[in-house]
Amino acid sequence: RGKDEKYRVRMPRLRMAKEYKDKRKSIDDVDRNIFKFKKSSEEKSKKMDKEEKLFRETFMYHKEIRVLATATAGRSVPSRRRADLPLTAGEQLDVIDAVQGHAVICRNAQGRYGYVLVEHLNFR
Repeated sequence: RGKDEKYRVRMPRLRMAKEYKDKRKSIDDVDRNIFKFKKSSEEKSKKMDKEEKLFRETFMYHKEIRVLATATAGRSVPSRRRADLPLTAGEQLDVIDAVQGHAVICRNAQGRYGYVLVEHLNFR
């Protein structure tokens, strides 16, 4: 024996009854759903459509929604009005439209739209 083998601890292999092993496999196969992700993406797309519809009604926006730029929020800002988008520091935002003044219309990762002041955004 070498030094390495001297201190090696041998663990006994745990043996499983074949019946139990087969039973466990069948239970795992039934519970596993390959297309599970599809349901959540459908729900997410429905929520995004609902947010977009609400945005179009609130802002009377009839143009095509295109992302002009991507920006990150410099700091956290709560919304003061219903039309404002609340921000958290470091959040990624898609700039949809630049309106008059110092505000832009942005969309966050959850699909919510609102006005954000340019002062709070960092563009790359």
